[in-house]
Amino acid sequence: MRNAFIDELVKLAAVHPDIVLMVGDLGYGVVEPFAERFPDRFINAGIAEQNMMGMAAGMASEGCHVFTYSIANFPTFRCAEQIRNDVDYHNLAVTVVSVGGGLAYGNLGYSHHAVQDYGLMRMMPNMTIAAPGDPMEVRACLRYLASHPGPSYLRLGKAGEPCLHPQVPDVVPGQWLPIRQRDSAAALLTTGAAVSSAIEWLDTPDFAAHSLYTMPLWGMAAKQKQPQQLSDWDLVVTVEDHIHDAGFGSWLMEAAAPAGMSGKIRNRALSTEIFGKVGSQKTLNKLGGL
Repeated sequence: MRNAFIDELVKLAAVHPDIVLMVGDLGYGVVEPFAERFPDRFINAGIAEQNMMGMAAGMASEGCHVFTYSIANFPTFRCAEQIRNDVDYHNLAVTVVSVGGGLAYGNLGYSHHAVQDYGLMRMMPNMTIAAPGDPMEVRACLRYLASHPGPSYLRLGKAGEPCLHPQVPDVVPGQWLPIRQRDSAAALLTTGAAVSSAIEWLDTPDFAAHSLYTMPLWGMAAKQKQPQQLSDWDLVVTVEDHIHDAGFGSWLMEAAAPAGMSGKIRNRALSTEIFGKVGSQKTLNKLGGL
């Protein structure tokens, strides 16, 4: 996903002269194509994430679309006040890019585990969450964000994710994207890199009849689109590499509750067993229930 991100961002920056990339003294081996092509639009803010977010908001207020890039929790929880007050409140074009969502950096410990980030970011009323499940969805999300600049959160996996779509799909906040469709009334609905777990489950007896969909773009404003899509199903199982509380499944249940549809939703998310544990992404996902 990281390689798809930088490749697509370079292409978009060639068309959108307002795009700026700002990093927190990391991303080496990934961000160089942008830095070399657009040196005047590449800024290393240093290991000072709160300053980076404040600077990004200031540049956005002057017409830039700033992408701030860092690992897991550093551009989110460390900058929560700046995101809330400087970016989201003023509805500014800042895309917070978090690389290594979920437990992608599981072996670096709890400081690098992004398992509560959906809960934080989805409480911002102007925030669009972009959680692509494969490199094609990364490109699709970036194209949407570039065409609809505003407060947004782009949550990337780390590396090696397989392509699930034959071409770049069209994405809209709140829209379900089909991956595998089967003749049944049950579906798996994923967001982000958790789609990798869901694909494996399709070959097990419990999920052999389920269709599989992803939702790469969502957020507070996209809740209104969910009841109509939920009406096509008797059972929807959400899948996410985030804890259950305040995550994607909780968001969908909140969207479904006014229409009386929350009872058809089940949630598969990480359990609190992973808190404080150190290990590979695969090991911690298994420990956490994925």
